Amino acid sequence: MSELPNSLEDAIAQSQTAVQAALADGCNRLQVEFLFPELKLMPVAEQFVPLFAEYDSRLKIFFADAGAAALARRDWADAPFQILDIGTGRAASLQTKIQSEDEIFLFISPTSVEVPQLEKLCDAIGDRPLVFLNPRLEDSGTVGIGYAARKIRDRFINTIECCYYLRPVDDQTALYRCYPGQWEIWVENGGDYQKIAELPTKPSGDELDLILMKGQPQTTTNAVPGRKPNVFKSLQRFLKALSS
Repeated sequence: MSELPNSLEDAIAQSQTAVQAALADGCNRLQVEFLFPELKLMPVAEQFVPLFAEYDSRLKIFFADAGAAALARRDWADAPFQILDIGTGRAASLQTKIQSEDEIFLFISPTSVEVPQLEKLCDAIGDRPLVFLNPRLEDSGTVGIGYAARKIRDRFINTIECCYYLRPVDDQTALYRCYPGQWEIWVENGGDYQKIAELPTKPSGDELDLILMKGQPQTTTNAVPGRKPNVFKSLQRFLKALSS
C-alpha cells in the first residue's frame, strides 16, 4: 500500500524505488518531481544520485547551464561520473556530450528553454535509460500553446513517464504518484490523511478541483487512512527548514 512520506529522505527513497521499478519494467524515459517552491534541488540531487552508483563512470549528469554544471563539478569533485551542461549555443556538440560508453543519463532541472537541445540529446541517447529530476519542460511562453506546442508534447514530452510525483496542493491536500501505483489525491480529515482518489492518469487542475469539491473517493475501494499526525504538513515544515 502506498503512503505519503514523512521526511525528505523518505520521499527520495520512494523515488529511487519507483525509478528502479520503472527501469525494470522497460521504461527508459523517466521523470521524478518534488514540487515544493522552497526546495533547494542540489541537496536532493546529492541524495538521489547514489541510486546510480553501480554505473560509476557510465553515468552522465546534465545540468541546464554551464554555471550550474561548474558548481556541481566543484561540489562533487571526487565523483566518478561526468557532469556536463545541456548546451544550447551553436558550439554545443552532441558528439562530445553523448558517447557510446555512456549507459544511463540524469538531467537535473532542465527547462523549456533547453527543450530543442534536449530533444537532440535524447535522440542521440536512443533507447538507453534517462531520468529527469524536477524538469520544467512546459512553459507556454517558451514552448507555446498552439499546434507547435502540441507537436512538441506528442513528439517528446509525452514520451516521458512520471514515475514519482509529490506536490502539496494546499495545506490539507497532496497530489502523489509512486510507480507502479496510480495518481493519488490525499486529504487531511480530522488529523489523519486519507486517499480520496486514485486515477490512472495525472488529473488536470479542473479535475482535481472537481474531486476535492465532491470530497468522495474516486476508486472502487474505501478511502485509505494515512499516518498520524499531519504527515504532509510535517514534510512541508521539514522542507522549509532544509531550504532556509
